[in-house]
Amino acid sequence: MQTTANTLERAAYLISMLGLHTGDQFAAAESDALDVCAAVYMAAEGICPPEFSTDELTSITLIESSALAMAAIRAISDVLDSSVCEDQIAPGMYVPNYIEHVSNWAATAPIGEKTPPTTSEVIGRILRAANTLATQTPTHRAA
Repeated sequence: MQTTANTLERAAYLISMLGLHTGDQFAAAESDALDVCAAVYMAAEGICPPEFSTDELTSITLIESSALAMAAIRAISDVLDSSVCEDQIAPGMYVPNYIEHVSNWAATAPIGEKTPPTTSEVIGRILRAANTLATQTPTHRAA
């Protein structure tokens, strides 16, 4: 069974091999580069839908439909220095938007900086999330 930590490790590997996309959409149309959330989805589900390079709303729906991808994206969000943004779904009701938080973090320069995180920094933060999960998750011994 694939764990969230395994998914994060695979996503880091995919970004290191395919590149980090920080432009429009969740995947670059002209290369194989992936947004962080697209890499996590691909690591979780084994595919990169063509909509990732053409249709943002469909991409978000696909990512949100994968429980394993969303758990991994939330784990990345949890290790970021910024707060997760929230979407209002009804008067007085808000839900965290982990996809926006993680994607924007990778594509935006932090306060006081001139450039967004490097690909190596993004990969490092993903692996930090994986390591955090690995140290929090108890392992069971075989009897």
